[in-house]
Amino acid sequence: MSYNNAMCLIAFAWQTHPRYPLILVANRDEFYERPTAAAHFWEDNPDILGGRDLLAGGTWLGIRRDGRWSAVTNYRESHPENAPRSRGALTTGCLEHAGSLVDYGNRVLAESNDYSPFNLLLGDDQSLLYCSNRTGRLQTLEAGIFTLSNHLLDTPWPKANHARDALQVLIRDQKPDPGLLLKALQRDTPYDDELLPDTGVGIELERLLSPPFIHSKHYGTRSTTVFMKDRNGQCHVLEQSYQQGGAKGELKEFHFTQKDQ
Repeated sequence: MSYNNAMCLIAFAWQTHPRYPLILVANRDEFYERPTAAAHFWEDNPDILGGRDLLAGGTWLGIRRDGRWSAVTNYRESHPENAPRSRGALTTGCLEHAGSLVDYGNRVLAESNDYSPFNLLLGDDQSLLYCSNRTGRLQTLEAGIFTLSNHLLDTPWPKANHARDALQVLIRDQKPDPGLLLKALQRDTPYDDELLPDTGVGIELERLLSPPFIHSKHYGTRSTTVFMKDRNGQCHVLEQSYQQGGAKGELKEFHFTQKDQ
């Protein structure tokens, strides 16, 4: 069986909280053997914070000191086509791009056949955009709570519904607890077969990939990231890494004041 069609689960609240215009929690799923660097400010670009895929060089979730950020998930298909460019380059490209998010998003769509199936989020203080090479369009998101897994935005898979419900509860507080947000996506019990999608990978793999938190012999949730940005430009990032079998690894925490854009 191939597991490389699944990558992440992201739940985020955009312009719905009185204090925090962005509250995001995300799980990254990957092979345990794939070399990865935990979240850090990059030596070759100190304005970028994020983990790094040491095989292809990109990132699944990155944040720039001026508040721009980007995240990517895979779109699950039974036989995804091979593509010349890594999807992690999509997020890195956004963070390195000097122009607007709309400009970058349109460029991505023009080159979308260079990448295996993807979903991409592009954000800053003013706007939040979503695009996928399975829709071929750039969508501006209005205020709301959203989920993104390995299908299109807000596809109601059980894991996505769980993530949305958990986030809705936690952001009722005037100051949501980052530690509780970090635990929001830890359910690891597979859902009943009748609730699972049919993405063409077979029921055993659908079952394995169904919970928010995944662990198996070779593949599983490698990290959970919380990103909160308040209206004064204060950014708070937590990343909990996980080892094979779901054991906790290193916890990284970052606070920084956003630079002017």
